[in-house]
Amino acid sequence: MILSNLSIQKALDEGWLVIDPQPSPRTPIAEGPECPYNTSAVDLRLGNEIAWFKEGSAFSIDLTQGGFPQLFAQNSDRCSITKEQPFSLKPHSMVLGKTVERVSLPIENGRVCLAARVEGKSSYARCGLLVHFTAPTIHANFSGTITLELINLGRIPILLYPEMPICQLIIEQVDGIPFQNDSQFQGQNTPGGTKK
Repeated sequence: MILSNLSIQKALDEGWLVIDPQPSPRTPIAEGPECPYNTSAVDLRLGNEIAWFKEGSAFSIDLTQGGFPQLFAQNSDRCSITKEQPFSLKPHSMVLGKTVERVSLPIENGRVCLAARVEGKSSYARCGLLVHFTAPTIHANFSGTITLELINLGRIPILLYPEMPICQLIIEQVDGIPFQNDSQFQGQNTPGGTKK
């Protein structure tokens, strides 16, 4: 079951879902900032750090070895972006970004248990921007910023600004209370998945 915008706000109020800082305003305001709550999703914003594997690296990634956060941290370049100095994502390039917001989906017995999916925004997709691929699931009990795999599938560079609405979070109710089995990215707060 996908939560409506009002159910998302109730989940925030009840602590079933934590988004910090909490998206606002909660309702549309004439001539005010855009409301991030769509009918069945909430927009999240792009953080100010972009990272990517170093070009010309002389190693192969062995996916069977795990430990991606450490591998990426040791073999990546990164930069901070500002409103005055956005990141230009070249055609057919991929970088990692993260959300400004930290998302938590706590598992507590006797309470509603939630999971989520991160999806792109259709207006950006029409320009060739993919914000994730193959990994939209935010599991129950996850806590951290959400890493975004940003790819420009188009033919024109795309400028990435900090705090731009970059993706939408779709919240779903989990049937039953799962046992805890945290991923290697639990508590992440960098694009590569490490904890600073």
